[in-house]
Amino acid sequence: MRLKRRHDAGAIIPTASMADIAFLLIVFFMVTITFEKDKTQVALPKTELRYEVPKEAAYISVTEGGQIRVTTGEEMSVPVDAEDVVTFAANLVTAFPGRPVVLKADDQVAYRNIDKVIDSLKQAKVELIYLLSEQKTVSAVGGGEGG
Repeated sequence: MRLKRRHDAGAIIPTASMADIAFLLIVFFMVTITFEKDKTQVALPKTELRYEVPKEAAYISVTEGGQIRVTTGEEMSVPVDAEDVVTFAANLVTAFPGRPVVLKADDQVAYRNIDKVIDSLKQAKVELIYLLSEQKTVSAVGGGEGG
């Protein structure tokens, strides 16, 4: 009896599931990525104790050159004049009541400039103001012990 010769298929890599794997990776990275809203580079002042800043916060950055940038935490930061901080903060309190504001200032900025920004925030009735610093972090806000 004569047997027919079979054609050998070469070694192949199955690529049918590659699209599924790529799709799952894209979904994974879209779900896990976080975008930084305020990318203003400043040299933060040193402190012995630092509290964790809430994720849902507005940011006001003051650079060494005196430039002020603001963001509600929903979009990228934009530059404003010192006089416009009150307007920004009042709009923030109206749109997002109770949202904390993080003041991020270069350690070389004169305190009188920081004080003007804080006064503007108080005038707009911002309830919670964080002053960002550089040091180890305490996990519980308001817990002064530990370190």
